[in-house]
Amino acid sequence: MRVLVAGSAGFIGSHLCTRLLDDGHEVVGVDNYCTGQQRNTTDLEPRDRFTFVNHDIIDAVPVEGAFDLVCNLACPASPTDFATRRLAILDVCSRGTRNLLDLARDRQARFLQASTSEVYGDPQVHPQPETYWGNVNPAGPRSCYDEGKRFAEALIASYRMEYGLETRVVRIFNTYGPRMRRDDGRALPTFIDQALANKPLTVHGDGSQTRSFCYVSDLVDGIVLLAQSSATDPVNIGNQAEVTILEFAREIIAQAGSTSEIVFVERPRDDPSLRCPNITRAREWLGWEAKVDRAAGLARTVDWFRSNP
Repeated sequence: MRVLVAGSAGFIGSHLCTRLLDDGHEVVGVDNYCTGQQRNTTDLEPRDRFTFVNHDIIDAVPVEGAFDLVCNLACPASPTDFATRRLAILDVCSRGTRNLLDLARDRQARFLQASTSEVYGDPQVHPQPETYWGNVNPAGPRSCYDEGKRFAEALIASYRMEYGLETRVVRIFNTYGPRMRRDDGRALPTFIDQALANKPLTVHGDGSQTRSFCYVSDLVDGIVLLAQSSATDPVNIGNQAEVTILEFAREIIAQAGSTSEIVFVERPRDDPSLRCPNITRAREWLGWEAKVDRAAGLARTVDWFRSNP
C-alpha cells in the first residue's frame, strides 16, 4: 500500500510509520513539529520507502499520487497542550480532519482516525464500551481536546454516510513506550523523569484514580488490524489491566531503582476518576488484545528514558 500518516513525528505516529515500513508499505509522513519530535523523522528518513512533508494539516496537504490509506494521528494530545494550544487543537480536529477526509475521498483511499478514550470524559460507565456516549464537560479545561475529538468522529461519520467513504476510528486508551515526549505533562514520562533524578514523584489527588496502560507495539498492532478490517464503528484499543496512579508511581520507582518518595499535589479539574476499556469489539472483530505486560513494558520504557536524557 501507499499510506499517508499525518502526525508522523509524534510518539504513536512514528511507531506506526516504522511498522508500516517494516510490513513493506510506502509511507508519506506529514508533520509540522508542533508537538512531534524531529529525531523521529530523522530515524525514519533513511528508509527507502519513506518520504516526509513538513506541513500543517489545517491547510490542504500538498501531496501527489494515489493513496490506499490515509491515517490521521495529527493532534496535540497532552495536558500541557490543553493549556497552551486550545485553538490549535480545535483547528486540527475540525479543519485538519476535514482536509484529510477530502484527500482520502479525492484519492479513493480508506481513512483511519486516531480518536481517544477522552471522548468518554469522566465516565459513569466502567469499563467503557464504544456504545457509551460519555460524560464530557464541554466548557472545561480539557474540552478543546475532548470535544475536538468528538467533533472529528461526527465529521467522519458524516463523510461515511454522505459520500460512502471507507472510514475506521480507533479510540486509543493510555499508551506508553519509547519516543514519548518527556515534557508532555502525562503521568508516565513525568514519573520516570522524576524517578531517574531521584526527585519526589508528584501524584495528583490521593492517587486512587485509575488508568489502563497499553504498550505502544500492542496499540500499533491494533491500529493495523483495524485498518485492514471491515469495522466502520469505533473500536477501543487499550490494555484492560487497570491500576491506580499511586500504585503505578510505586512501580516506576521500583523499575528505575530510584530513592524517590511520593508527594501528593492538587488534582486537575475534570481529571477522569476511572479509565479502562471494554475491548469486546477488538477481540471479536479484530482478534486483538494486549500482549505486553506492564512490568516488561515499563522496563523497556525506563531504559529508553535513561538512554535518551
